This record gives sequence, C-alpha cells and structure tokens, in this order.
Amino acid sequence: MDCNPGIVQDAGGDDASSSEGSQSPELDRNPSPPPASEEAEETADAIGDTVYSKHWLFSTLTRLIQMVTKHAEEASDGPMDLSSNDEEDLCKVWDMAMDKDVAGFLQEFKATDILLGVIAKSRCSRLTEICVGILGNIACFPETCLTLSQNEDLGEVLLLLLGDTDPPTLLETCRLLLTCVSQKDVCSLWLERMQQQPSFCSNLCFIMSSSTNTDLLEKVGELVDKVFDLDEGQMRSWVTHKSHPEAGDGESCVDVVSCLLEAGKQLRSESPKGLEIYLHILQLLTTITEGMQIFGAANGPGKAIWNFVCEVVCEDLCQTDDLPVVLQEQRGILVQAFAVLQALYKCQDQWSSKGDTSLTLIGTVLRVLHFHSEYKISCTEEEYFTDDRLQTLAGNNGRVDKRRLSDREDLSGSCRKFVHLIHHLFPAPVLDAVGG
Repeated sequence: MDCNPGIVQDAGGDDASSSEGSQSPELDRNPSPPPASEEAEETADAIGDTVYSKHWLFSTLTRLIQMVTKHAEEASDGPMDLSSNDEEDLCKVWDMAMDKDVAGFLQEFKATDILLGVIAKSRCSRLTEICVGILGNIACFPETCLTLSQNEDLGEVLLLLLGDTDPPTLLETCRLLLTCVSQKDVCSLWLERMQQQPSFCSNLCFIMSSSTNTDLLEKVGELVDKVFDLDEGQMRSWVTHKSHPEAGDGESCVDVVSCLLEAGKQLRSESPKGLEIYLHILQLLTTITEGMQIFGAANGPGKAIWNFVCEVVCEDLCQTDDLPVVLQEQRGILVQAFAVLQALYKCQDQWSSKGDTSLTLIGTVLRVLHFHSEYKISCTEEEYFTDDRLQTLAGNNGRVDKRRLSDREDLSGSCRKFVHLIHHLFPAPVLDAVGG
C-alpha cells in the first residue's frame, strides 16, 4: 500500500491518531520543495507572447552554424547537402519569423549576422533561399528592418546575390529588397546602395530579358517599379546605363526598355497583374526626357513597344463580347496602356516607319469609352468612387503620385486624350460623341 510521503503510519495501516484527538504527523525528514510548475517553465521558454520555444530556436540556429562550418572546413568543392530534417526545421524558423515577437528575438540573438555568415559560406541553393527568406520576414517590421538595414555587409551581399542563377533565391532576394525599400525609414539608404552597385541594373535587366519564371518576373517588376517611383535620378541613370567590363564583355549599353518589353511579353498570357506592373514602368519612363529620347529613336524600341501595347489592348482587353463590368477588372492595365500609347504616338514621326493605328485599336478605344459610360450610369455614386484598386496606385500616406494616373476619371480621360490625339482618323460625328 502506497504511503503519502512524510506521513508515518502504524503496523496495522491505521492512521496514527487516538480517540483523545488527532496529533500532528511526525516527519522523518524535511519536506521536499514543491515541484517547479511546468507552466512557468514553458512561459519562461516562450518567445514573447507566442508559444515558440527559445531553446528550440537556439538549438536550430546553433546546428545551422555547425553544419555550415563543418562543410567549409572540409573544403569540399561540391554542393552541400541539406537533410530533410534540417530543411524542415529551418522552414519552421522561416515561418516563425513572420511573428513580430520572433523577429525581434531573432534580431536580439544576432540572427542577421548568423544568417549573413551562412549565406556567404553556403554551397546549397535551398539553404541560401531559406536564409534570405528568414531575413525577408524579419524585415517586414519597421524596428527590425531598421536594425537589419544598418548592416553594410548584408546590403552588399544581397545586391550581389541578384547575380545568382537560382530562381527561388533571386525571388526571395528581390522580396527582401522590395520590403526594405518600401520602409520609409530606410528606403533612402537602400536606394543609395542600389545606385552605387554597378551590377544592380544589369542583373535585373538580365532577369527581365531571360527569365520565364512568372513569380520572379513579377517581383523584379515590383522592385524596379518601386525604385523608379521613389528615385527619378536612378530611373534616368538606368536608361543611360552602361555595363562595366567586369559585368560583361566590354562596355556596352544596357537596353532597359527592350528588357522590360521581353518581360511584358512573357507575362502577357500568364499574369495580367505582372503585365500591368511593367506597363506602369514604361509609363514612368515616358515622364522623363531620357525615356522619351529612347522611345523616339529612329531604330529604337519605341515602335516595338507601340505594337506590343496595341496587341494587348486590341486582343486581350475589352472585347466585343465582354460585359461592361469587365472593364472594372481591367481598369488598371487599360489606364497604363493608354498612357503609354498616348506618349508613343507623339514619337511616330521620328521612327523609321510609323506604327499602325488600326481600326481595331480605334474600335477598342471607343468600346472602352462606351463601357465606361454604361458602368457609370448603372452603379451608384458611392460604388463609382469607391475602388480598392486605387489604393495600389496610391503613394505614401494615401497621397497619389501624379505619375501614377490613379484618378477615378483617368481611364475615361486617357481614352479621350488618345482619341483627340488621333482625331484626324475619326469622322466628325465620332468626335462629337466622344465629347470635349
């Protein structure tokens, strides 16, 4: 029969008590201290208000350091193997870093320096991708992004990683750079680094001109779009950029516009969102003198851009059998397309041969105006002026950049301006119907 510790019992097993009354139990030793609360231990090991374990995170990062160090000491020329268990644990850290408390804890634990060291020594593309991905999640929060961005070595390594050949690594690198340049407290620091890194432009142009990876092209487009929108000086330098001898065979001009065109062609059937991004980049280029000089060059890419945008508008958007409501889904891409066409139309006299302003294009323009009028009549004023899509075109603090063409009337306005630009192709009654 089990006994309660510290309680003395008689031979018969009866309690040591008498009829005269109960007595205090005799203790043969000092009582044991109460056991530590498991809940208290778990709370002490938890990261912030999460259920994630500090000990587990420590051990995982320590194992990562040991793994990379061992491979480096072996001086092996071959790629490093990443076991499925190690990959699974590191992917858990990647997911955990999306939590603000975990991101802050990783920063306190000097995880940025650890991951930078791993990236520098890594001979495993998957490991590099995961490490950059973890840093990308850490950078999602202003405080941790600020600390991370102050690491000069990390900034240099990330920009050089754009020359990597592994698409997933490139995708995570672009995501991290886009996250940092989108943070107002550090964007100027990153823009300066990008301006000073000679290979930044040429590496991104190479990706745009040669990659078939939709996700990667979208992310590169978002990064270039953000950089151009924030830094007009850097946009000017891109269109006049010359690659350095170490970046290629001799010094040659990087044809940024042709690279943008190739990316747009790749995304045309795969990603309307991605195509809209690249059309917006082209539209931004029409706002600077250097960009218009490129578009207006006799044998430059201007006519090829014109033909491509005309095909997109006439063959992919606002077809005769579409419902007027479809126009609202295509609003963003149509705004950018007509803005580009309007700018390029003025360059046609400088081209060796003029672009084709076909009846199909004219019909599409008029159909857009007709659909726009029908939609405006059919919806309420509140519905008409409320559109979440406009927020994606808005600048900081909800203020709209004048170059982003995000005003509610811009679709209608762009079409009308384009119609009047090519007014000599229209009968007078058509112009009267268009108005203005």
